[in-house]
Amino acid sequence: MSKRIGRSLVAGGATLVAEAAWNEELNVKHDALVAWLQAQGLGGVLIRRNENVAWVTGGAVELRVLTPCETGVASLLVTSAGGRYYFTTENEAPRLHDEEFGALDFEPVLFPWYADDTVAAAKKLAGGPLGSDTPGAGLTPVNLYPLRAALSEPEIARYRWLGAETAAATVEALQQVEPGLSEFDMEAITAAGLLRRGILPSVYLYAVDERIYKYKHAVARGARLKQYGMLNLCARKWGLAVSITRFIHFGELPGELEARFNSAAQVNAALLDASRVGATSAELFKVAQAAYAAEGFPGEERYHHQGGPTGYGEREWVATPTGTEVVVNSQAFAWNPSIRGGKAEDTVLMRDGSLEWLTATPELPVIEATANGVIYPAAGVLVK
Repeated sequence: MSKRIGRSLVAGGATLVAEAAWNEELNVKHDALVAWLQAQGLGGVLIRRNENVAWVTGGAVELRVLTPCETGVASLLVTSAGGRYYFTTENEAPRLHDEEFGALDFEPVLFPWYADDTVAAAKKLAGGPLGSDTPGAGLTPVNLYPLRAALSEPEIARYRWLGAETAAATVEALQQVEPGLSEFDMEAITAAGLLRRGILPSVYLYAVDERIYKYKHAVARGARLKQYGMLNLCARKWGLAVSITRFIHFGELPGELEARFNSAAQVNAALLDASRVGATSAELFKVAQAAYAAEGFPGEERYHHQGGPTGYGEREWVATPTGTEVVVNSQAFAWNPSIRGGKAEDTVLMRDGSLEWLTATPELPVIEATANGVIYPAAGVLVK
């Protein structure tokens, strides 16, 4: 086994992934990628998208400078002969060596910031047709999702940490929410808790009162909280993404809204129960469709997507009526069924037929929904 990385992964003073386990993860990924390149008849693949960089480096490398950009300040090349390189500018090279690539076995290829020679150099090193996860002249488009769909043990260890810390930050933020705060205030409170933990917020869908009922995708617009608030977010670290939604209500929760939360939890339970190896996107869509109808809300699935597998994308795919994607073992899910103000959303790991809640918040109210005789918890509304 080749040595791919020369350190362990430590977070908060605790070792999440030991050096030996991290090396095994990186070797397995490298071997799978090389075999895939050979099967595709490619000389190499140029990896530029942040999610794929994180996947192939086991979360060791973060290339973002411009936060919302899909690519960063370097590109990776893996060749069908097993070569591993990273391309970047001379001005970025010192930091990238010290803080990103220094412990890894990628060989640097440098050029001036004004003379990007990545593609030409990569083609020469690949010695054959060059694939790329971003478009470009003379490059073969590739999709690396199938290679990264199933999570390894080290990835699961990182995911557990991320889910727990994101959930803790969400609960902390929810406890600070009070009437009169704006949706922007609620975003800022949550972001502060995440950033203190070294976690990057990637999606904010924060809304209050009537906007929660009116819009399924309610990005913050500054309305001030009267009674009902929603914290709906995604967050990232080591390339992995988690999703979580929590609600707070000041004063007695209306009975109709409580019933909608219970129904959303039932739809969520049906989807979780059906999230099994071999299930297709289309089959899971039908599960949601039937569950909404059973709860007295036929057609509710038309108003917003229901979620699906997550991992290195906030949603790797979503369930659709004709979707052909297939569930694999050791895959994370973030279903998000919603019914006119009520919603359920957590990040859950499915492995060997069992589920593990990565974003559990047992200190908040819990709804116990059932499917096929199994209890599937969902978060209720915090009432103050």
